[in-house]
Amino acid sequence: MADMEAIKEAVSKGKRKEIVGLVQAALDQGADPQKIINDYMIEAMKEVGARFEAKKIFVPEMMMSARTMQTGLDVIRPIIAESGSQQEKVGTVVIGTVFGDLHDIGKNLVVLMLESSGFEVINIGENVPPETFVEKARELGADVVGLSSLLTTGDPHVKATVEAFKNSDLAGKVKVVCGGAAVTPKFAVETCGADGHATDAVDAVKVIINLIGQS
Repeated sequence: MADMEAIKEAVSKGKRKEIVGLVQAALDQGADPQKIINDYMIEAMKEVGARFEAKKIFVPEMMMSARTMQTGLDVIRPIIAESGSQQEKVGTVVIGTVFGDLHDIGKNLVVLMLESSGFEVINIGENVPPETFVEKARELGADVVGLSSLLTTGDPHVKATVEAFKNSDLAGKVKVVCGGAAVTPKFAVETCGADGHATDAVDAVKVIINLIGQS
């Protein structure tokens, strides 16, 4: 029988070169694709997140695990599509880096973690103006919008983007979460009026799940 624990270990330890063969072998032996995702891959990422929070691992290790899971998911997706079943979607998140900021590593890690947790995530890139955030959130039916800002020079653009949502038809319908090295909880929530603040990729998943649960 397929070694499902090996799949979990591969994700947990970021063994990207091994994951394709392990997942394919499990599928060839009749393993349920959803079981592979939910019981082994997602569980592995939960353990990775816990280690990250405990400062036992750092961003590079967590990113390797998340990318390993994504590589495994690439093997499974065609099977799920063919069967007509879908992984249950937790919600839709539009995420981008605010205007004037071209940094993307932290944001991309948040994308990987959210996707690993069952979210549909649309990454709209870097240097994104406030009106584009609003347009994309409306167009894509976002439940949550994530704003990333690494530099303090981005503060006015974070504020302007939150205000753009408050002044739009999406006010009260779409939750706005801010994060990044430059953004403090006080600035995001008290000064700008965002719905939430995330300190890192693991925290972002928790904050967004909580906000969707409140909707």
